[in-house]
Amino acid sequence: MDDLPVEVIGNILSQLKAARDVVVASTTCRKWREAWKKHLRALSFDSNDWPVYRDISTTSLEILITQTIFQTRGLQCLSISMEDADEFSAAPVIAWLMYTKDTLRELCYNMRTHPNINIVERCGRQKLEVLKLAHTSITGVEPSYQKFPHLTSLSLSFVSISALDLSLLLSICPEIESLALINPDIAMSDSQATMELTSHSLQEIHVEAISLDKFLLEADSLQNLNLRDCNLEVFELIGKGALRVFKMDDVSIIHLDISESMENLEVVDVANFTVMWPKFYHMISKSSKLRTLRLWGVALDEEVEAMDLETISVCFPQLSHLALSYDLGDGVLNHCLQGSSNLENVVVLELGWTIISNRFSAWVAGLLERCPGLKKLIIFVGVSEAKTEEEYGMLGNFTTSMIPLMRKYMEVEHTNCSNGNGPGQFLELSVWFKTCQTILHRPAMAVIMECPVQLIEAWTIAEWLCKFVITIWSNMMELPVDMMDEDLDQLSQTLGRQLSFGIDIVDSQDCGS
Repeated sequence: MDDLPVEVIGNILSQLKAARDVVVASTTCRKWREAWKKHLRALSFDSNDWPVYRDISTTSLEILITQTIFQTRGLQCLSISMEDADEFSAAPVIAWLMYTKDTLRELCYNMRTHPNINIVERCGRQKLEVLKLAHTSITGVEPSYQKFPHLTSLSLSFVSISALDLSLLLSICPEIESLALINPDIAMSDSQATMELTSHSLQEIHVEAISLDKFLLEADSLQNLNLRDCNLEVFELIGKGALRVFKMDDVSIIHLDISESMENLEVVDVANFTVMWPKFYHMISKSSKLRTLRLWGVALDEEVEAMDLETISVCFPQLSHLALSYDLGDGVLNHCLQGSSNLENVVVLELGWTIISNRFSAWVAGLLERCPGLKKLIIFVGVSEAKTEEEYGMLGNFTTSMIPLMRKYMEVEHTNCSNGNGPGQFLELSVWFKTCQTILHRPAMAVIMECPVQLIEAWTIAEWLCKFVITIWSNMMELPVDMMDEDLDQLSQTLGRQLSFGIDIVDSQDCGS
């Protein structure tokens, strides 16, 4: 340790970041204290890192942070997150920003001050590259030219800002590449019904928990669009075909227009969304380079307009990862499996369904036949409030129905086998039964069945079944001991009447998360 250069020690301390850990480590010796003062590059004050922050007064916190920051030189990354603390005085906070303005590259600011500090005004024309603001307000943004000439990443969480100020803020960040808007309070003027954002450098945007009538985004270089938990009447993206990743989760949109930017799409991930398949397909139909298509927990608007494998296989020839999860009626099942084209390049297949029934097994079998190059199959089956013998029996029937599929797909031929003997690939099956609430009458019980299997020609079905592990994990303190055996017998008889399972009972305190 004595031979370590003081600059290296400074890098080590910078990796710690947390102010308390840095100060404690700097007391090791004089050399480490010198590294803290002269070569520390990152420092973080977070009320979640040290409970003492919550116990001391705001005035004491201001003194502590001031003394710590003022003993450093050349600080490049400063994070202050005191969400649980009372309002700070504006004067010391301004002093921290002024002291670090010449060297600071990244600022994470999550605190309340009285009076409120306009961070945009205080940090303008500096060398900031990353700015993360939370629980504050931004007002009166001046349309000055390139106020943040080096800023590449901007994150606003629980920030109050008007639509006009947000638009102006983007305009003074000519190099911005990443924008995150998380639960912002967007103020709209009476004359402005549309929030319009324009950036020619923006490459990634994440929008979460936002509600607007109309959202217009013009971004020529946008590659990643992520919408989550949003309520929008109209969303329109104007781009030049640079979009690569489109993700949408739990979003309500009446009119979605991004079709002009879909030509180079590689990933489409839509979850918890009502899909009118013909319109959605028309929107993504130009994406011939699509490699990942995930439609998870979607509700099909009409059964007769359900998605079908024929359309997917023809329009997306490079597709390698397909994930589907939606309710299967008789009409949807038949429509989905129609046609004869195979998904030749699909190597990962994820299937899910909220309510288990005999249709699901047929759906799995039909999809397996259409994916000749499959390497990995993952099945997610939700079991919610299973309280009747019939529901237990249905779960057991599904487990049993997987056996012939395993026999059929025990080997996957590999044309480029190096030694010429035996299959060079394997089919891996992971079946998860995820409980939404309960499987055995009590909320404390949960059943997770995970069966990763490598099916190669030397293994038999019996050897494959031995790989099943049913882990029943519960809080033993909540269940009467005399009822545990009865519950376990009922579960094992239902799931494994004709099969052999290994059953382990694990206390929740022992199995961790």
